[in-house]
Amino acid sequence: MSFDAEKEIAKLWAKCQAVQDENRRTFYQCREAAIQMVGDGADENAIALKAWEIKGKDVAKSYLPRIRMDKPKFVENIAKLFVNSWRNQGAVVSVEPGADENEVFIVWERCPWPTTAKQYGAPMTEDLAGCDLALQTTIADVALFSNRNLKIETTKAIPRGEGKCVRRLWLEQ
Repeated sequence: MSFDAEKEIAKLWAKCQAVQDENRRTFYQCREAAIQMVGDGADENAIALKAWEIKGKDVAKSYLPRIRMDKPKFVENIAKLFVNSWRNQGAVVSVEPGADENEVFIVWERCPWPTTAKQYGAPMTEDLAGCDLALQTTIADVALFSNRNLKIETTKAIPRGEGKCVRRLWLEQ
């Protein structure tokens, strides 16, 4: 039996994509379960934002052991943590340099979360607000851990129809 590396890589890639899709579906299934449990009058946006906030805190916990404060390019290194975790979720994302080493831009050329949000009837305003909250929560916890004044803001967003998401990540002096 011969080994076909290309075929095996294609199988692994398909399995990876299936897990990425399952992760996003599970998020929205739990959102829907929480909304149904609350019943009539449920504040769907508040429920979703709480879930995104919890996601952001959990992401920060996964980043903390990997933060090396003694390395140069601290902001870029934090941005790379985001890039790696979002790629694991199926996004096409990269880091672009900013004005200096204390600023970078994280650019999502493609993100599967808005598509999944639409499939589950979540509005794009909720998707964007939730993603922003998760990112801001992660950065707040990383900033607290590192004792540095890190900030993140969205300058462009796929859910607003702007073609890509661009987040400015910077160290405020």
